[in-house]
Amino acid sequence: MNFNQAREHLKNVLLPTHLIYSPIFSEESGNQIYIKPENLQKTGAFKIRGAYNKILKLTDDEKKRGVIASSAGNHAQGVAYAARELGIKAVIVMPTTTPLIKVESTKKYGAEVVLHGDVYDDAYQKAKELEAQEGYVFVHPFNDQDVLEGQGTIALDILDELPQTDVIVVPIGGGGLISGIACAAKQIKPSIKIVGVEPSGAASATEALKKNKVITLPEANTIADGTAVKRIGELNFDYIKQYVDEVVTVDDYELTEAFLLLAEKHKLIAENSGILPLAALKKLEDKGKNIVPVVSGGNMDVLMISSMINKGLISRNRIFNFSVNIPDRPGELAKITHIIAQAGANIVKLAHNQFKNLSRFRDKEVQITVETNGSAHIQKLIELFEEKGYKIS
Repeated sequence: MNFNQAREHLKNVLLPTHLIYSPIFSEESGNQIYIKPENLQKTGAFKIRGAYNKILKLTDDEKKRGVIASSAGNHAQGVAYAARELGIKAVIVMPTTTPLIKVESTKKYGAEVVLHGDVYDDAYQKAKELEAQEGYVFVHPFNDQDVLEGQGTIALDILDELPQTDVIVVPIGGGGLISGIACAAKQIKPSIKIVGVEPSGAASATEALKKNKVITLPEANTIADGTAVKRIGELNFDYIKQYVDEVVTVDDYELTEAFLLLAEKHKLIAENSGILPLAALKKLEDKGKNIVPVVSGGNMDVLMISSMINKGLISRNRIFNFSVNIPDRPGELAKITHIIAQAGANIVKLAHNQFKNLSRFRDKEVQITVETNGSAHIQKLIELFEEKGYKIS
């Protein structure tokens, strides 16, 4: 693959996404972390790189036929954008579960959108049917050499900006991004380590490596919708075996923590599949290394953003729910709120239940939700309640 040629193809298309040093992720992982923010890329994700490189290289006859693609969202927008810029018809098949923001964004780039199936694999089958019926050229999101070539230009960006990079951490869905990055990075710097990250509910590369062959998972169950792929590409599996040093998995709770830290400390919003590398940083055995996690996309529904923030706050012990029994007499509730204020916590919600059957007849239960600064702060709150003679649960 000619990654330098691909970069030349893309030089007037891409936005610069310079590395961002992260004090918080560096501290949490014991390494020097430099985020590659492809969530700030044109169309909101890295996918424009591979899609544009592929479509640009089509023959004139192929361009006249138009292109079709299947995508959970970001590849859709990359193909739609590239097709519009090059004057080519584009049809995109997307799962019915695709976030509305990705569907609408794809339409705005001028593509015809067909919604079909629950996951990427269902949309792929429908797109292949339409390819056969209408004669379109299929632009695969990951199992294609020209697409991988475009995605690999990310490695060139990283190593141009930080030649002393020791490790690049990359999300894995179908495997196109990591295949391109790993191949390009190892060509430039053979000693570099490439780590892939999958959601535990859709770990198709992990299972393929265990069995030494591409397999189809029975389901892909993860909040990281962009990587909810039941089967990685055959081509990609070959590249992963050859160039990728390690593949780790993270669960949905770990994703919510990474999302919260990125939003709170860097004021950046990235989609769940895009933050897989950030969630995996604490799992790496490397210490004191220069590590670049590729944050691959930022196209996220506002309701999902709200949900991720709330879940992240709970996961990092920033929200604490508890109940306490108090005597049913005037002034007792004020004592409770005073203890909370003394601890420096902020009440989010407070409700008392006079009708719950408690062991002591004249007691009532107070249910409280507070904002805290983390586990140590919660422990301080518990100790203050105990000092005042209250037992909380």
